[in-house]
Amino acid sequence: MLHRKSRLSRRAFTVTALSALVASGGAMAASAATAGGSEPGRRRAIREMRGVWVATVANRDWPSAQGLTPDEQCDELVAHLDRAADRGLNTVILQVRPTADALWPSPYEPWSQVLTGTQGQDPGWDPLGTAVREAHARGLQLHAWFNPYRIANHTDPGRLAESHPARRYPQWVVTYGGKLYYNPGLPEVRTFVQRAMLDAVEKYQVDGVHFDDYFYPYPVAGQTFDDTDAYNRYGGGFASRAAWRRDNIDKLVIEMAAGIRRIRPTTQFGISPFGVWRNAATDPLGSDSRAGVQTYDDLYADTRKWVREGWIDYICPQLYWNIGFAAADYAKLVPWWAEVARGSRTQLYIGEALYKAGDPAQPAAWQDPAELSRHLTLAKEHPEPNGHVFFAAKDVATDRIGAMARVVADHYGQPARAPR
Repeated sequence: MLHRKSRLSRRAFTVTALSALVASGGAMAASAATAGGSEPGRRRAIREMRGVWVATVANRDWPSAQGLTPDEQCDELVAHLDRAADRGLNTVILQVRPTADALWPSPYEPWSQVLTGTQGQDPGWDPLGTAVREAHARGLQLHAWFNPYRIANHTDPGRLAESHPARRYPQWVVTYGGKLYYNPGLPEVRTFVQRAMLDAVEKYQVDGVHFDDYFYPYPVAGQTFDDTDAYNRYGGGFASRAAWRRDNIDKLVIEMAAGIRRIRPTTQFGISPFGVWRNAATDPLGSDSRAGVQTYDDLYADTRKWVREGWIDYICPQLYWNIGFAAADYAKLVPWWAEVARGSRTQLYIGEALYKAGDPAQPAAWQDPAELSRHLTLAKEHPEPNGHVFFAAKDVATDRIGAMARVVADHYGQPARAPR
């Protein structure tokens, strides 16, 4: 059954009635209406990314708990969309494939456990379809967020749905760091995960396809990601296993981009990597940072190359550090990424750690409600950054110390349409 519930606010109804521009994004239509349509002198909407991630893995943001009724799940989802529009945001990035499962009726993978508590159980409605429809009704873009290779946050294949591909093809699976992953080095895995993700692009008018920072898994001390058999079979033409692994991820990015263009040419393809490509001490092209993880070396993701080659439509590095943080200074990383994006076709957005604001475990800078606002002010000093995405929806809702409210007051007084 597809859940058809629609609970449009008066604001959303106004947006819907205004124009066919809704599906192309931008929480600007309602503001344009109140400003008198095309009357001379009204403020013109700018184009910049104002986004929020909605994480579903482990029920981080939504649904708030497993096993809610379809109406309860839908109500919570709509509340996140309403809140995004009310804050002047224009894009919602919804995680729809958190652990090799699906938040839509997929012929390739089981229904996600985050919905019912049982992987493979039909939740009684279509979350992704509803999200696309309701987001567009509010003038929001909806980007479908996929995790390509993570299977489970545990190591027991027996806990997966009986129909799960990881149970049917155990040779695809690597156990590492207390989790299960598909092996990126197997061509059949790469083909399968693309097919599974592109199914959503075929079925829904998503405005974007989004990958996060997980490619090869983050390193775990004392453990080895065992892909020796795959490397022996397919890695012969490479100078090192690391080079072979990077090529595997490059192929995923190139092929996924081509698949999206073939199916839905107007849909954007964006990636949100960990914020440090390489430290300058490792590579003179790297950033002035001393991060413990480098995507090029540890996740085998050559994020700088993807931008310079124009393989992706946007990149949104997770710059989850405060201004002045010694190991990874926001004020140094923004200009580094601006330089990387300069002259490329890839748009640059900045990922912001709203979740750190007001967290007592974080450094003193994060106890200041103005820290995030200063991030946006600093980014405006460079022409390349064209917006920000906030992690994550639950933190937009709670806004512990008013950091999001400060961003809205300082920077979002003028409406903005999402970039295309």
